[in-house]
Amino acid sequence: MRASIEVADIFRAAGPAYRVAHAGHLSLIQLKVMSAIEHCRTAALGGHVEACEDCGQWRIAYNSCRNRHCPRCQGAAARTWLAEREADLLPVGYFHVVFTLPAEVADIAFQNKALAYDLLFKAASETMLTIAADAKHLGARIGITAVLHTWGSAMTHHPHVHMIVPGGGIAPGGKRWVSSRPAFLLPVRVLGKLFRRLFLTRLMALHDAGRLSFFGSMAYLTGRRAFLRHLSPVRKKRWVVYAKAPFAGPEAVLAYLSRYTHRVAISNSRLIAFDESGVTFRYKNYRRDGADRQQVMTLATDEFIRRFLLHVLPRGFHRIRHYGLLAGGSRKASLALARELLSVAAPPDDDTPGEPEDFRPSCPCCGGRMIVVEVLERRGQPRGPPDATATNRETAL
Repeated sequence: MRASIEVADIFRAAGPAYRVAHAGHLSLIQLKVMSAIEHCRTAALGGHVEACEDCGQWRIAYNSCRNRHCPRCQGAAARTWLAEREADLLPVGYFHVVFTLPAEVADIAFQNKALAYDLLFKAASETMLTIAADAKHLGARIGITAVLHTWGSAMTHHPHVHMIVPGGGIAPGGKRWVSSRPAFLLPVRVLGKLFRRLFLTRLMALHDAGRLSFFGSMAYLTGRRAFLRHLSPVRKKRWVVYAKAPFAGPEAVLAYLSRYTHRVAISNSRLIAFDESGVTFRYKNYRRDGADRQQVMTLATDEFIRRFLLHVLPRGFHRIRHYGLLAGGSRKASLALARELLSVAAPPDDDTPGEPEDFRPSCPCCGGRMIVVEVLERRGQPRGPPDATATNRETAL
C-alpha cells in the first residue's frame, strides 16, 4: 500500500524552489537524485498498462527511477541482492559489529566524502581482519559484509559502517575451522584502538599529500599545524566499536540484511505530515530507553531536504563491500573450503535460468494475473482502456 506521504511528494512540491534558492551550492549528483525521486513512478519515466487475464480490469504502472537514494526503489534491489547472498551463509552464528567516526573526524569526512568514507571501510575491515588473525584472539581469517550508513535517525551526518561477520574463520594453512565463543567474537576495546590508529595515520597521510579539501569554517584546517591540533583530542579519545550478540540463525541474518543493506536516509513509512509548518517524521532518540526512545520531530521543509541531500553518495561509490573470506575473487573457493571444514553440504548449484519472479500485484478486482497490454513512452499517457482484441492478443502471446 502506498504511504500517505512520500519523500517524492516533498521534492515535487518544494524541490523547484529549493533548487533556485540554493543554485550553485548543489552538486550535479544531488540535482540528479532530486530529479530521479521527483519523477519516480510518474509518466515522465514511461511505463505500461496492465490488464487482468480473467476480468479485464486494467491499471497504469509507471517505471521506477531505480536511483539508490530513492526510498521507493530499494525494495526490489534488496530482494535481488539478498537472493544472491543467501547462498553465502554458513551454518554458524553471525555477529553485528559497528565502527563509527567521532564527530571531529565526521566533520572532515563531510567535506571529503569519497576519500574519508573509503578510508572508513578500509580501516574498519583491516582492523577486523588483523585482530581476528592474531593467535591471541581468534587466530583465523574471517569473512565480512560491510554496509556504509552516513545518517543518524534524525538524518544528521553520522558516518558509520555496519558489519555482519560469521562467528569463526579458517585457520592458517586452511586445515580447520576456528569457532568463536558463542557470545563473543573479538574484544571491542582492542578493535577501537587499532581502528583509531589506522584511520588517523592514513588520514594524516592524505592531508600531507594535499588530497583533502576544506571549505567555509573549516578552511583553516588546510594548514598542517591546525590539522594536527584539530586531531589532537581525537587521538586521546576512545573510539567506540559496538558489537551485538550473535543472530539466531541464518534466517535472522537475512532479515537483518534486508533492513540495512539498501536503506536510505529516511523511509517513507517514517513520514507523518507535510504542511506549511514543515515535515514531521518519527525518529529514535538513542539517549532515551524504552517507549520514550521513539520521538517525533518537525523540520522546516528546506532543512528536511538539506538533511536528506547530506547523504547522497559520491558517483560510483560502493556502499556495500565484502572482505576476507567473502572478498569477490576468492569468495567461492573460500566458502567451499569453509563448508568442507564445517562438514556441511554446499548449496545446490543450479545454473539453469529460471523464470524471473513476478512481483506485479494481482488484479484488485478478482485476484487474477495482470499482463502488460501497452507500453507507454516517457511522458506518455495511455490512449484509453485497452480493447478486448488487444487484451486477447496479448494473452495469446
